[in-house]
Amino acid sequence: MASEFELVDVQAGYGRAAPVLRGFSVAVPAGSVVCLVGPNGAGKSTVLKVASGLLPPRSGRIVVGGVDLTGAGPQRMLAAGVALVLQGHSVFREMTVEENVLLGAYTLKDKAKRAERAAFVKDLFPVVAARWGTLAGLLSGGQQKQVEFARSLMIDPRVVLLDEPSMGLDPKATTTIFEQVARMRDAGTAVLLVEQNARRALETADLGCVLDLGRVHISGPAADLLADPQLGELYLGGRPLTTGENR
Repeated sequence: MASEFELVDVQAGYGRAAPVLRGFSVAVPAGSVVCLVGPNGAGKSTVLKVASGLLPPRSGRIVVGGVDLTGAGPQRMLAAGVALVLQGHSVFREMTVEENVLLGAYTLKDKAKRAERAAFVKDLFPVVAARWGTLAGLLSGGQQKQVEFARSLMIDPRVVLLDEPSMGLDPKATTTIFEQVARMRDAGTAVLLVEQNARRALETADLGCVLDLGRVHISGPAADLLADPQLGELYLGGRPLTTGENR
């Protein structure tokens, strides 16, 4: 399957310090969720900064839709179809859900295309449609995150980068958010997900990558990573899940 987005043998870091990423590679196929997990300091957030153009790599390549965009800044990456949903909440609380979502289409000049994308995200995220005219600040944390998801999809991106989407959410909202991540994937969007809740993220993902010391320690189908007893002890907080176990 062709990849919508790739980082190839990337080294990256900050200032004159030693690199955080040391030969990191990942490929995100269309219509799939690739999840990055690993301990604090492994380099997960740095991956997303490089992927979105916020941090230029020291070496390696960034490829979007088969085009080498190494060194491109955030605006060019966005224009190429790379959307980033930040950690925490980034809605404008005094603006309506509609106004927040339509901000994601500010680069679209075609009014018909904007209307088409708005209809698409309202269908994909029912809570966004239901609260379309509501001030975003009146929504719950989980609902606000869905508004951010909808906003990121307004440009019809090749890949959406998600940084800790469950942070600060209660268990019920977390379940809803991962259901919506799956809906994005099922609608054909490629998703690169960074998440501390490793087990829950891998349950949603198609492919998983475990980072350690700036490199991919192990990668493969997410279900296989969940079932690996060594990984369960080292990175996932306990024993592996077994077939039929309640989650």
